[in-house]
Amino acid sequence: MQRYRIRAYADTSVFGGAFDEEFAEATSTFLRQVREGRLDLVTSLVVRGELEDAPPAVRSLFAELTAGAEVVRTSPEARTLHDAYLEARVVSQRWSTDALHVALATVTGCHAIVSWNFKHIVHLRRIRAYNAVNAVMGYPPIAVHSPLEVVEHEEEDA
Repeated sequence: MQRYRIRAYADTSVFGGAFDEEFAEATSTFLRQVREGRLDLVTSLVVRGELEDAPPAVRSLFAELTAGAEVVRTSPEARTLHDAYLEARVVSQRWSTDALHVALATVTGCHAIVSWNFKHIVHLRRIRAYNAVNAVMGYPPIAVHSPLEVVEHEEEDA
C-alpha cells in the first residue's frame, strides 16, 4: 500500500523544541523525517518573525529547513479565518498569533499543524473549537498534533 505524503505546518515551538531537553528527541525525529522527504514541511513568515529574537542555533535550524520547505505568507483568507477564531473566543487576542498559525495551516491545505504549544493549539477543547469555526467558514477540519504524534516509527509495516 502506497502512503500519502503528509503536509505538516510547523509552528514556532517546533523549531525551538529541537533545543529543549523535554522535546528534543521527538523534534529531532520529526525534522529528520522532513529532511528525508517523508513529510512535507510547511511553515510561514509569521514563524520567521517570531524567531527573529531566538537563539542563533534556532534561527539557523529554521533557515536550513525552510530552504526546502513551503513558506507561506498571511493571506486575506487566513486573516479572515483567524478573525473568526478570535470572534468565537477560541483564544483571546493576547494569543492571536497562535490562532493565525492554525488559520495558515488550514487555508493552505495542510493535513496537520504540528506544535508543542499545549495551551493554545494542541489542546482538545481548542482543537474542537478551531474545527467548529472551520466548518462554519467552509474549511475542512485540521488535525492538530505534537511532532511525536506525526512521525512514522521505524517498526511500522503499514
